[in-house]
Amino acid sequence: MSFSVTEPSLRTKWFAGFLVIGYAIITLIPLVWIIATGFKSPADSIAYPPVVVFEPTLEGYVNLFTDRTRATEQMLEDAGPPTTWYEQIARDRGTVISGPSRYGERFLNSVIIGFGSTALCMILGTMAAYAFSRFKVPLKDDLLFFILSTRMMPPIAVAIPIFLMFRNLGLNDTHLGMILLYTAVNLSLSVWLLKGFIDEIPIEYEEAALIDGYTRFQAFYKVVLPQAATGIASTAIFCLIFAWNEYAFAVLLTSGNAQTAPPFIPTIIGVAGKDWPAVAAGATIFLVPVMVFTILLRKHLLRGITFGAVRK
Repeated sequence: MSFSVTEPSLRTKWFAGFLVIGYAIITLIPLVWIIATGFKSPADSIAYPPVVVFEPTLEGYVNLFTDRTRATEQMLEDAGPPTTWYEQIARDRGTVISGPSRYGERFLNSVIIGFGSTALCMILGTMAAYAFSRFKVPLKDDLLFFILSTRMMPPIAVAIPIFLMFRNLGLNDTHLGMILLYTAVNLSLSVWLLKGFIDEIPIEYEEAALIDGYTRFQAFYKVVLPQAATGIASTAIFCLIFAWNEYAFAVLLTSGNAQTAPPFIPTIIGVAGKDWPAVAAGATIFLVPVMVFTILLRKHLLRGITFGAVRK
């Protein structure tokens, strides 16, 4: 019997397939449970043993986007019959909707800060990575190590100095302050990742473009950037995930105008205590932008980093 050193055996394929499927199931169980909890009633969400089969309801999403107050029977009668389905859900619980919640504002803050810092990080990181990759920068290795060392530092170690600096500069609880902070934290990661991708792009492409009359910036924009699309896409996803999920700086530096969703979701409280369906609903909605962003860039993630390599 002959064996191939490149083609795995059928048994190996089946074993690898079972491992991948098992890993996928294990990692998806918490996500599925969070999504399901968002459609449970408050009683089902805290039932023990846990309720697997339940009657779905949108009460969690109604509680997430509205503020409610308890009402007496007389108040409910004076308010008249409910005019919308979500008012009916609130009435069934003996409450009336007093207004919208602040989750929408917090979610929008996450979108502005997360995508804003990611875009700025990609612009600065791509240019810095190109400079380190193509030019003779004095003390290049030392500078690269210094940039990387900023990523090694735990955020809590600089939390108080950053808080004092932001307070003196008037950047506390502002979108601009959080965008600049997340950009500074993510810049080291983007520079190191993008430099590796740009190093893989043959310099002969740029030399040919320069001979054809392109300027250095035109060669960078029309030759290097398309070739580095894979690296830019993957780096952008990593930077967005950090900025999207960041909690410590958001708790310390924001409280109102620029507060993002991560520190707001755990504070969601219903009329009778912690509203777990609303918390789960908020977490589910919070997952959507990153998932959509990753899906839109998936074609770049599936391409090899040696795309466009010179063949001799």
